[in-house]
Amino acid sequence: MSPQLLTPTPNAYSAILGTGSFRPDVVVTNDDVCQWIDSSDEWIRQRTGIITRHRADANTSVLDMAQGAAQAALEDAGISAAQLDTVIVATVTFPHATPSAAAALADRLGATPAPAYDISAACAGYCYAIAQADALVRSGLAQHVLVVGVEKLSDYIDNTERTISFLLGDGAGAVIVGASPVPGISPSVWGSDGSKWNAISMTHSQLELRDSLLGATELLESAVDEPLEELANPWPTLRQDGQTVFRWAVWEMAKMAREALAEAGVKAEDLAAFIPHQANMRIIDELAKQLKLPDTVLVARDIAENGNTSAASIPMAMDRMRKAHPQLSGKFALQIGFGAGLVFGAQVVLLP
Repeated sequence: MSPQLLTPTPNAYSAILGTGSFRPDVVVTNDDVCQWIDSSDEWIRQRTGIITRHRADANTSVLDMAQGAAQAALEDAGISAAQLDTVIVATVTFPHATPSAAAALADRLGATPAPAYDISAACAGYCYAIAQADALVRSGLAQHVLVVGVEKLSDYIDNTERTISFLLGDGAGAVIVGASPVPGISPSVWGSDGSKWNAISMTHSQLELRDSLLGATELLESAVDEPLEELANPWPTLRQDGQTVFRWAVWEMAKMAREALAEAGVKAEDLAAFIPHQANMRIIDELAKQLKLPDTVLVARDIAENGNTSAASIPMAMDRMRKAHPQLSGKFALQIGFGAGLVFGAQVVLLP
């Protein structure tokens, strides 16, 4: 008889077992933002719903925030870091292309030798990571997966830029995904539309940054009396085509949200909560309207106090919602992330 390969023992279902978040101490008001752009508190509130945003100080890193959120999620789930089989970090603001933030985080937590890797999917990064954590647990490759969404977007902001700078905040959110006796995470609806790749982008690529730095060095070496003000700042910062992103998010993401509900086999009235990416309050309200959510569904509006935190926004909003409304435990929530790429991901989940 020929030998057969051994395979992992699968788990029937997975679920979110615990949540945690980290919000930096520095609170930036709309009046603070208006020091740099020609705007007002009233205009920002009306257009975005944002009142304040949290930003990390110079001594608080992406890893510091990720660690704070992860430790809170581990405590909430009632497991130790040593029980983690995989660590996934969704971020676009870790300052190193390699090694990964996840590997360093696993070491900080005491999760070594768990596999650890990063995901770069911007504001959909958390939902992408949930799709992978769900698959890892159900396949039997892992029993407990740590998923962290974390961003220090303030490192990539030009304060004088009007299309996106005033929207952005910093923070981290984390969840533990593990085996469950009942379905806790629905099939994922996820994808991308690269035809709108430049709708949210950065001012410089790594090659452009290198060339700009080389050019600046050559200029300084050849003409020490050249005014430094004429040297362009090469540091990459974020930009967006707001109208394109708004239209795409409202119309296309409503379709994806309905598809996620269908994949889960639930209706809008079966939901207890709606936790979309905290991009813009008008987008959130329009999505809720198009989905015809009844008044009984709680809608996450964490953006009012925390701004847009990209990959961190959904798990941060989920953690805050659970703490404020413990009656949501064991009930359905629809989560959907969307952003630069353009990319999107959505699932219906059972709240811990």
